[in-house]
Amino acid sequence: MSLRVGRPIRRVPRRIRPFVVLAATIVAAAPVAAQSAPKVTAADYDRAVRFLRPNVDPLVIGGQVIAHWLPDGRFWYRSEVVGGHEFIMVNPSRKSRSRAFDHAAIAAAISKAMDSTFGEKSLPFQSFDLAADRKSIEFDAGKSHWRCELNGSACTRLGERDEPERSMRFRGGGEDDGGVKSPDGKKVAFIRDWNLWLRDVATGEEKQLTTDGVENFGYATDNAGWKHSDRAILLWSPDSKKIATQQQDERNVGNMYLVHTSKKGHPVLQEWKYPLPGDSVVAMLERVVIAVESGKVVRLKMPRDYHRATLGDDISMDDYQFSPDGSKLALVSTSRDHKSATFRIADTRTGDVRTVFEETVPTQFESRTGWRVLWGTNELIWYSQRDNWGQLYLYDLNAGKLKNKITDGEGPVSQIVNVDEKARTVWYVALGREPGQDPYFRHLYRIGLDGKHVASLTPEVGDHTVQLSPDARFIVDTYSQPDVPPVVVLRDAKGKVVMQLEKTDISRLLAMGWKPPISVKMKGPDGKTVIYGQMFVPTNLDSTKKYPIINNPYPGPQSGSVGSRSFAAARGDRQALAELGFVVVTIDGMGTPNRSKSFHDYYYGKMGRDNTLPSQITAMKQLAERYKFIDIDRVGIYGHSGGGFATADAMFRYPDFFDVGISESGNHDQRQYEDDWGERYQGLLVRNADGSDNYDQEANQNLAKNLKGHLLLAHGAVDDNVPPYNTLLVVDALIKANKDFDLLILPNARHGYGVDSDYMMRRRWDYFVRWLLGTEPPKEYDIGAATRVVGSR
Repeated sequence: MSLRVGRPIRRVPRRIRPFVVLAATIVAAAPVAAQSAPKVTAADYDRAVRFLRPNVDPLVIGGQVIAHWLPDGRFWYRSEVVGGHEFIMVNPSRKSRSRAFDHAAIAAAISKAMDSTFGEKSLPFQSFDLAADRKSIEFDAGKSHWRCELNGSACTRLGERDEPERSMRFRGGGEDDGGVKSPDGKKVAFIRDWNLWLRDVATGEEKQLTTDGVENFGYATDNAGWKHSDRAILLWSPDSKKIATQQQDERNVGNMYLVHTSKKGHPVLQEWKYPLPGDSVVAMLERVVIAVESGKVVRLKMPRDYHRATLGDDISMDDYQFSPDGSKLALVSTSRDHKSATFRIADTRTGDVRTVFEETVPTQFESRTGWRVLWGTNELIWYSQRDNWGQLYLYDLNAGKLKNKITDGEGPVSQIVNVDEKARTVWYVALGREPGQDPYFRHLYRIGLDGKHVASLTPEVGDHTVQLSPDARFIVDTYSQPDVPPVVVLRDAKGKVVMQLEKTDISRLLAMGWKPPISVKMKGPDGKTVIYGQMFVPTNLDSTKKYPIINNPYPGPQSGSVGSRSFAAARGDRQALAELGFVVVTIDGMGTPNRSKSFHDYYYGKMGRDNTLPSQITAMKQLAERYKFIDIDRVGIYGHSGGGFATADAMFRYPDFFDVGISESGNHDQRQYEDDWGERYQGLLVRNADGSDNYDQEANQNLAKNLKGHLLLAHGAVDDNVPPYNTLLVVDALIKANKDFDLLILPNARHGYGVDSDYMMRRRWDYFVRWLLGTEPPKEYDIGAATRVVGSR
């Protein structure tokens, strides 16, 4: 439903208010802003729709390689070409690239077998397996699994198509795909009735592994409050003989409730465990190892762990690692406030646990790369930001002592790609280490475990994503920039280019009028730190005119506003919105990741008082000085989730700067959002003698009385990530303050809105057109229908 709460008063931008007072005495029928603003028509919306992802992505041809490596050192990938796709085989040793098989012959054979018609660029499968004799391929097409001779002589149906393994729902009845297959492919572990079960893949025979699991105290259960499913959270040992998991105790954790609107009969209550910051009881984990054959459950001899991980706010099996023979299990325990990470090694037969070392930080510890145990030498590659940058360190597991620092210098390490224990070498991805390049560009490096002989393997300017061959002899490197389309090359282990694989064709994209976002950099609120972002302007920009500016922030702190610096034809609806007559900016403010630790911690413990908003404001002012077509007296802001939180915060905390805001699904009060996220970035809830606490200053409802501009609040009614009560707290405060605002509740929509997303987008465009441009939008424009029309051309 959509509600207009309070008396509808058009707020006129500051720049023209004195004129409006005079004009209103002459013409009272309509605000002057609406009279003087250019009319926005359905044709303008049509032009905007052309820049949405479904319409621009098909205009980008090629430039993607997902390598499927074969035992003989070759690999194949599916390549997009004009008119469809084809399968390419690459032989790195011979530097050859050709079609993987005779596409025309296979198309004719499978067309005959399926009684259909397929062309050589429209084969009915996405992947294939090459037979050992290299004379045939197998694949799934339709509802069947097929084998086709490479010469096209015949295609044979082998049976039903392969399906993911199925498992039973642990809350009783029905099938789900939440099972986890063993490394040898013979068994699947799944949850039923809060216990862990096994299914034999070949026979379908089932075996119950645990018997003491009870409601809300089950094995391998997946529930982080904001995230809950029936999938099993566990790790198999490399030899497929043991399973590491946890029995998660949520029996006394508080519940969350949502009501699903039913088309017939009573509404349906949804209820699950959802701990909140400050709760005296939160989810706790008892770590266990289960012997598959005997069913013996070994409970590790250690205190219960909080439901925490070294990265993110969910249980992560990345925080476990078996030894090759399964006799030992390495794991990390994270404190409730995320300030401490303890590395331990357990004996999987006895349950004995040895604490190796502990790292404690003043704010919050996180590991962007995870960690690796080198079992053969009893060493550990550990990630830490102790020198203000994300670096890798080498530890002695026997003594629990640091041996040496592996990486050094400015720019954070973000990924461990490969470790060669015999050569004592590690491949890793880092950002900001190439002089003169955007600090958010990723590059691949190699270095010795002793911290010596670092090599830059992908030096070309751009953001690089890499795939390493199983033997680490070759690198598939895809690199691009926001305004430079992807190039894919094959490199040798030293980084030398062996051959080019793909070069993206964007000629059709450019022909339709597409232009890339403008990369911008400004000074942060401290006056020293450089911050980066992107600016989107109308493709028909008239630099002699003035355009309102709209900010689309995501303050994180777990991620930033801009996202990847790789090429993308569309980034949300930012360019589409700009086409309606706006300048749209997205800026990674201080407090977001992928820079230094101090940059990331900039607003730790003050999530509302900062929320990157000082960065956003100072950056927009600098851009307005630099680009005279920006009207800094007409400012809008919109965001989703954390961006929705920041948007309402902006409208309340800086009411004389922001004129129009659209806050979607905001976590407006972290006390109403799951415990793990708030307690990581805001700290543990501390109550004061007067009844207040350290979360009060960050809660948007406490500032709602400051609203001056136009604010649209939106939320999905069954949002199980950020429950809608977050927005209702703000609504209640606005009503009590007698403030005018708009409210849009999307029945049965979850956090991402799903089928309602196009409707929300249209309402967002309408709101900015009406209140920031000062004119009426076309009535009830249908973005979905328009997209289908454009896509069919």
